[in-house]
Amino acid sequence: MTESIPQTLRAGWEVPAFERQMWQGKTHDYCVVIPVINEGERIRNLLARMAAINVASYADIIIVDGGSRDGSLELEALKQLQVSGLLLKTGPGKLSSQLRCGYAFALDQGYEGIVTIDGNDKDDPDAIPQFIAALKDGVDFVQASRFVKGGVAENTPASRDFAIRFIHAPMLSVFSGFKWTDTTQGFRAYSRKMLLDARIAPFRDIFSTYELLAYLSYRAPKLGFRCLEIATVRRYPKGEVPTKISAIRGNWSVLSILFAACFGKYN
Repeated sequence: MTESIPQTLRAGWEVPAFERQMWQGKTHDYCVVIPVINEGERIRNLLARMAAINVASYADIIIVDGGSRDGSLELEALKQLQVSGLLLKTGPGKLSSQLRCGYAFALDQGYEGIVTIDGNDKDDPDAIPQFIAALKDGVDFVQASRFVKGGVAENTPASRDFAIRFIHAPMLSVFSGFKWTDTTQGFRAYSRKMLLDARIAPFRDIFSTYELLAYLSYRAPKLGFRCLEIATVRRYPKGEVPTKISAIRGNWSVLSILFAACFGKYN
């Protein structure tokens, strides 16, 4: 039976304003939340790949749009690609704000667990059933990894590969007490229990850009939640880096957030 959200807890959530542009109802216990902004053909390709393996037969697909202006989220096309919901974030913030919108909506609908996959078509959705199986088995936080045995990292920019392997993942491993190998990508899954824990408290305005990803990788293991990495495939297209993180300012921001998370700023 789905755990209800205590009214006192729900009243304290800080969730950016968003509009429900499409909602076809909850049909499964698990959902896939996809944050996007101006992903063009990339989100269409990802949704087509998900439709080809019939993800909608066991999980509802919910897109959280950060304000796309490229026409990639036409409602009838989304319905044909088996998307259940489209939320448009109208409040402030970037990725973490989109995730707070999506997670709050999913928890309000009663989902037992949430899988998140980036909308830029770098990740292979074939792994989604493994994420859901792990959640059903009692895992609270499932992280995709291209670096564990069986994982594939294709065309990863050298600077990013170095930063993940030798800075980001090692630092989060030391401070969280769980050995992470791939901590910057958003292909993850969380249990309802973990997201509703008042000690985690993910629905706070301090989570606006990339803070939520680093914070949960640090905080969840520290609090004793069950964590697991699953081997996945992450492919960057040749000659192109589909990312919203700028080369200098964006990467510096990610490292600043990493240090803040590890030293408890977001606790």
